[in-house]
Amino acid sequence: MPFTRINGKMVEAQLFPGQRVFSQRGAMLAYSGQVTFAPNLMGGQGGMMSMLGRRVANEDTPLMTVEGQGRVMFGHGGHHVHVIDLTGDTLYVEADRLLAFDGTLQQSTMFMGSQGGVMGLVRGQVTGQGLFTTQLSGQGSVAVMAHGGVIELPISPQQPIHVDPQAYVAHRGDVRNKLSSALGWRDMIGRGSGEAFQLELSGHGMVYVQASEEKL
Repeated sequence: MPFTRINGKMVEAQLFPGQRVFSQRGAMLAYSGQVTFAPNLMGGQGGMMSMLGRRVANEDTPLMTVEGQGRVMFGHGGHHVHVIDLTGDTLYVEADRLLAFDGTLQQSTMFMGSQGGVMGLVRGQVTGQGLFTTQLSGQGSVAVMAHGGVIELPISPQQPIHVDPQAYVAHRGDVRNKLSSALGWRDMIGRGSGEAFQLELSGHGMVYVQASEEKL
């Protein structure tokens, strides 16, 4: 069930009986039809293991389940919204960036050390994202939030992408990510560029980058 983009900061979901959407609590802006909203305590489609993963990851962004028949408009905090359509692959994204996602998608939590080893852990600390991240798998749509809009950059073995860790939003596909240091002698004496760390992504996939270094 794709989301329809209303403008840069709002999306709409068309609900039919038997379908559901998960969203951040409080993200509903308006709706029409027979639609119900309920707190979701089980971590989305991932069930108990997803809930436990979110607890371990300290990802306490609360979700709600949206069901029924009608149209629902979502937005939050005036942030820009970007829609990502998954076609059987996996999206890796921070929980607080999730505005809404299709109820058919499987949600789980990934340990950062499994992508990038020790530097993956360091990356989590440097970016403020912690040691875990959320992954959504399957076929469906995801609406993510960002500052200043989002650009999609393709990743290939021949063309790895380097991203400012604070500008990183999400990535998808078979991608390895690690934090690399750009520290040089100029940084040591206070004359560097200020870009001491870069997030390097390689493999096959896509990375989503926001036009800002500001956290949500």
